Amino acid sequence: MKIFQKSCMGPGSKKYFLETVVSLVVLTSAASLASLTFGAVDIPIQEVISVLFGHGEELQRQIIFLARLPRLFGCLLAGTALATSGVIIQGVLSNPLAAPNIIGVNAGAGLAVALCSTFVPALGLAIPLAAFCGAMLGTLLVLLISERAGASRITLILAGVAMSSIFSAGIDAVLTFFPDALNGYSDFRIGGVKNLSMSRLAPAFWIILFTLLVALSLSNELDLLMLGGESAQSLGLPAKQMRLLLLAVAAALAGAAVSIVGLLGFVGLLVPHIMRRLVGEESFPLLLSSALGGAALLTICDLVSRLLFAPFELPLGIVLSLMGGPFFLWLLFRQKRRPHL
Repeated sequence: MKIFQKSCMGPGSKKYFLETVVSLVVLTSAASLASLTFGAVDIPIQEVISVLFGHGEELQRQIIFLARLPRLFGCLLAGTALATSGVIIQGVLSNPLAAPNIIGVNAGAGLAVALCSTFVPALGLAIPLAAFCGAMLGTLLVLLISERAGASRITLILAGVAMSSIFSAGIDAVLTFFPDALNGYSDFRIGGVKNLSMSRLAPAFWIILFTLLVALSLSNELDLLMLGGESAQSLGLPAKQMRLLLLAVAAALAGAAVSIVGLLGFVGLLVPHIMRRLVGEESFPLLLSSALGGAALLTICDLVSRLLFAPFELPLGIVLSLMGGPFFLWLLFRQKRRPHL
């Protein structure tokens, strides 16, 4: 059984995949250029291009290379990772309401990042690895609780909300005893891309690149899992092992994103649903288009957060929550009207 009704398929299908990918590449490129151009100090586009090619004034070079470029790469990486993680989680769990921030993945990664920043702050690679362990632990705990309580879609969401609250309390406890563990804790809790550096992005970049390639290579297996565990097993797929592997990939993606942007929510919920209406449910087109869509969405939202109340900056997490909250409620009521839930 497919996890989503055919009514979820929009006017697009996989025949629109190429057009969608080209459009997303153009949108992401335009948003990236705008992100480097606009801010507290606007830099003309021709000057931005000149700086990127090694020319331009020193002040402009510092603004772009030390502030805007790391911020842009953070948006691209985190958006890609969170959106791809959302596709995998929704497919593996057969739940259109699932997303990394909703089922406890982000909060588990956040607790691990807080603990790692407290006890081993000097190890740069340790933070994204700890975030992966925390994200995986959160995923497995939510699965265990929902199975014990009755594995319905709503039960899974409620278990995720409960575990997110517990992990969030753990983060608060760590910060109570070690207030200097996380610099800019409010930004981490809300989610944002301020004060990033290329050195901080490097470990997460390699994790996201590797796990994204793994996810794309396992797209056929994800399609089989979406048919249901018994059907996948009858077709020769070791369903349980493959489900755990795909969840580990999703946890690595979400954990790496959390190590960059903090507890940012709703990207993994919004983007897969939008892309599903454009390219259909087949996993490879959905994964690739969601990766591009997540990068574009986060870059655009970051630009909005900088420009909407300029010179004041609205935290990126607030912009996404204002978009994602109503969207999640719409999805919840839409799914609740279906009797099989």
